[in-house]
Amino acid sequence: MDEGVTFTAELWRWTARKESTDAGAWCFVTLPVDLADEIRERAGEPRGFGSVRVRARVGSTTWDTSVFPDAGSGSFVLPVKKAVRTAAGVTEGDLLTVTVSVRDGS
Repeated sequence: MDEGVTFTAELWRWTARKESTDAGAWCFVTLPVDLADEIRERAGEPRGFGSVRVRARVGSTTWDTSVFPDAGSGSFVLPVKKAVRTAAGVTEGDLLTVTVSVRDGS
């Protein structure tokens, strides 16, 4: 695993489906484009859908997940699960500081 990249971005809710207005809906942060390029370089050959396996950290909460390519921004989006949002005390529209490290075997 690499040392990771840290960034601050706005937490946003996925609104493509009706249930996305629920409290448990999918929420994401979008990585800055320059950091996305760095993640791509560190990851090497992409996995299915261009995703990259990562370890993410917000405050004292760490979890394993993947970042997914986002054609609209030219970057990656990171899903932020409800337990992490609750522990960090954040909701949609708040700024969130995240550290993302590429996991081995990406």
